[in-house]
Amino acid sequence: MRFNIRGENVEVTNAIRDYIIKKVEKLEKYFDGMIQAEVQVKLKVYDKDTKVEITIPLKSLVLRAEEQHENMYAAIDLIVDKLERQVRKYKTKVNRKPRQVKAVRKIEDTSVLVLEPEVDTFDEERFEVVRTKKFNLKPMDTEEAILQMNMLGHQFFVYTESESLETNIVYQRKDGKYAVIEIQ
Repeated sequence: MRFNIRGENVEVTNAIRDYIIKKVEKLEKYFDGMIQAEVQVKLKVYDKDTKVEITIPLKSLVLRAEEQHENMYAAIDLIVDKLERQVRKYKTKVNRKPRQVKAVRKIEDTSVLVLEPEVDTFDEERFEVVRTKKFNLKPMDTEEAILQMNMLGHQFFVYTESESLETNIVYQRKDGKYAVIEIQ
């Protein structure tokens, strides 16, 4: 793993850097061999709190967590625990997957295609784009996409369906169920 540790309103000392590296490298025990990824770590200090954000983009998964705490070292411990839970959850789902092919098919069969009504007129307001993101779409099935969306804490997730290689969007509905938008 390569580490990119940045501090906002805080100097990243060798002690903090070493502590982060020591803690995050413990995640390698869940994978076969070394993790080839650049770990992004952001440390922020506010008046009475510190905030730690860690993002680890892996080949088939993006691990991301953030934590606020009065003590930076405690926040680092808590965030590594979160990341560890994410990895265990992902590994459990992936290992269980071959035994549950029928369940995945059922999710795909109950997908919902949502069409929004077209809007003919726009207000005279200007729409301001405040952020643009680019990312590679990796082939995965619907269950993996839902898992990725939940791990990232996002409201939707764009992915390439592994069987059809079509671009799809999965999101969670207000009733707690999931829906898939299939792009044609």
